[in-house]
Amino acid sequence: MAIVKPFRALRPLPEQAAKVSAVPYDVVNTDEARELAEGNPLSFLHVSRPEIDLPSGTDPHSAVVYEQAAINFDRLIVQAPLIIEDEPSFYFYRLTMGDHEQTGIVACCSVDEYDNDIIRRHERTRKDKEDDRTRHIRTVRAQTGPVFVTYKPSMTIDALAQKVAGTQPLFGFRAPDGVIHTIWRIEPGFNDEITAAFESIPYLYIADGHHRAKSASRVREDLRSEEKEWSGIEDCNFFQCVLFPADQVQILPYNRIVRNAGDLSLDDILDKMDLDFDVMESSAKVPDRRGRFAMYAGGQWYSVKLRKEVTKPMKAIEGLDVTILQEKLFEPVFGIEDPRTDNRVDFVGGIRGPEAIQELVDSGKAVVGFVLHPTTVDDLMQISDAGEIMPPKSTWFEPKLRDGLLSHLI
Repeated sequence: MAIVKPFRALRPLPEQAAKVSAVPYDVVNTDEARELAEGNPLSFLHVSRPEIDLPSGTDPHSAVVYEQAAINFDRLIVQAPLIIEDEPSFYFYRLTMGDHEQTGIVACCSVDEYDNDIIRRHERTRKDKEDDRTRHIRTVRAQTGPVFVTYKPSMTIDALAQKVAGTQPLFGFRAPDGVIHTIWRIEPGFNDEITAAFESIPYLYIADGHHRAKSASRVREDLRSEEKEWSGIEDCNFFQCVLFPADQVQILPYNRIVRNAGDLSLDDILDKMDLDFDVMESSAKVPDRRGRFAMYAGGQWYSVKLRKEVTKPMKAIEGLDVTILQEKLFEPVFGIEDPRTDNRVDFVGGIRGPEAIQELVDSGKAVVGFVLHPTTVDDLMQISDAGEIMPPKSTWFEPKLRDGLLSHLI
């Protein structure tokens, strides 16, 4: 069963929520974070990317950066101000992007369930990124950004969400990217009902935020090994999540470009692809189904389809378009064996659309680009249930949650 717990959130006042909220720390680099936070001392980027307040060139993983995070967090609590709820609560968090809408519950999930694979994952974490967020959590004594979690839909939870959505929200605003963020605080009288509803859900699935979850586990492990007496240490057994029903989650493709094809001309590339693929000139920039790709090179879009005679029954992970592209095309045609380390490959989030692929190729920054059909939530769950790991950059979740709206103190 899935354990969820209400918590006393640290949050901004409604009139300051838009100014405090910020994009997730890991979707921007230092220069982009500095530009976004410029002129806004309340931006949560001063906490999540504190190197923006230090001299240019400062190592973002140096001790002074984490010390600055704690200073900025304490300052923001006073200046914004940020307040702590009197009672533990759950929250509903709605994201609206154009016609798409998804509503999740903000809650604390169990570190034990993460460690024991009740909360399932589909992505490997990198130690350097784990180290960064582990140190950040310990220094500011808070989990300042939620983990994006999904679950198989529950009629009970959906009904409660609809009921709450008819009431006055705690706050709501339109972010600069046009996404509307709305949060309701759920009256504590509903806490037992929500807790009981999740007890009938066998597994939770991390969609986005694997490093945040792993870092929460490492913080708990570190404190236990140190036998450190820390006020609120019980809170280290839980980490903040936003849990969305799977039928509301939107996954966009994670597209690819090849920056350098070596000595291969476009004709060479097409000839090599002809061994396994049917390739035709096309005006379509987006594949209409799984197993097909849109390719752009030499000023022309192509439709690319894996031939039936080279397909075979596959496990879930082998049937992913990202896997087919890597194993049937990138490795045999371009000699790209590991997209994690080969700098000839770059990844382009689906939110940027096929136009970004075309622009990169036309500008000479890439030789060829590929637009994929998106991975599905069912794929994610099947692969997570099988204990397998997706290829890198298999999913792009949109819209994104924002940091700083609700923080979990530890």
